Amino acid sequence: MSDLPLVRTDRVRFAETDAQGIVFYGAFFTWLDEALNAALREAGYDYDRMHADGWTTHVVHTELDYHAPAEYGDVVEQRFAVTDVGESSIHTDYEARNEATGETLASGSTVYAAADVETGESVRVPDDFRAAFGLLDGE
Repeated sequence: MSDLPLVRTDRVRFAETDAQGIVFYGAFFTWLDEALNAALREAGYDYDRMHADGWTTHVVHTELDYHAPAEYGDVVEQRFAVTDVGESSIHTDYEARNEATGETLASGSTVYAAADVETGESVRVPDDFRAAFGLLDGE
């Protein structure tokens, strides 16, 4: 198991399951995105603040490995962390666990590119964002 911090939990809804009676794989990407938003809010640097500061993010790479199924009614822990910030990129790790058993259901990572909110051009990730996640040089 990883040491990623818990940022939220979700109870599997019937609409998130497929014909096999397990969580449809795409639901994990929705949960990953919600985990990102929860982590941003917790750090005090959400998308509203990003946009006010003139920048946003775009997903440029994501990968997710599936380890075990989740079923309707299961409570899934969403664990997420910003692990590195490059010049214009943000790297994150994600893990979903069954709350009752602790079993890892899925794990993966995403790379986001920082972009000007108006032009879409690449921009440097601001130091305030780096500091919010303890990733400012020297920390």
